[in-house]
Amino acid sequence: MFEKLKEKIHPTEKITGPEYIVVGLGNPESKYDLTRHNAGFMAIDRICEKHNCKADKLKFKSLYTITDIEGKKVLLIKPQTYMNNSGEAVRDFMQFYKIPPEKTIVIFDDISLDVGKQRIKRKGSDGGHNGIKNIIYLTGKDNFPRIKIGVGKKPHPDYDLAAWVLSRFTESEIKILSDNFDNAYTAVCCMLNGDIDKAMNMFN
Repeated sequence: MFEKLKEKIHPTEKITGPEYIVVGLGNPESKYDLTRHNAGFMAIDRICEKHNCKADKLKFKSLYTITDIEGKKVLLIKPQTYMNNSGEAVRDFMQFYKIPPEKTIVIFDDISLDVGKQRIKRKGSDGGHNGIKNIIYLTGKDNFPRIKIGVGKKPHPDYDLAAWVLSRFTESEIKILSDNFDNAYTAVCCMLNGDIDKAMNMFN
């Protein structure tokens, strides 16, 4: 699929490098649009909307852009490796731009939270999320801040987990999520200003 995407990398990007990474996790291909596992992608799209930009450049098997948020130069990333290999992109961007885990914010879906809820953590384990598990495995770090977007629990215990996270949000859920993504953006702004405690107090 990467052959279809034209690389749009500016030669001075590394020289004027970004200070932070904000990565949203999800799966590429249109068939995964609006699925629960793509909440991270949807959050990045909302941030891009607010800053009149689009994650449409290609680097390290990811779609990305660089924009200014709260006076900081920020990489907005949507890995195209599929969820379970998200760590490849995160590791490569962190190494290339020399960005520490403390300045790498990851946004992803959480089935333990109701739609419309979110939870912010400074660091932690993977919590059973394969994308986070791969990031921790490949970077060797778990001290990256994260924003969990609630996508709802399985309808019943026997419901197949993969089928649930790959199911699409309903129209009513998407309306609820709209506010959720705005809150995630507010949380990102707090975190970029070094005030993760404020973000946690506001939204946890």
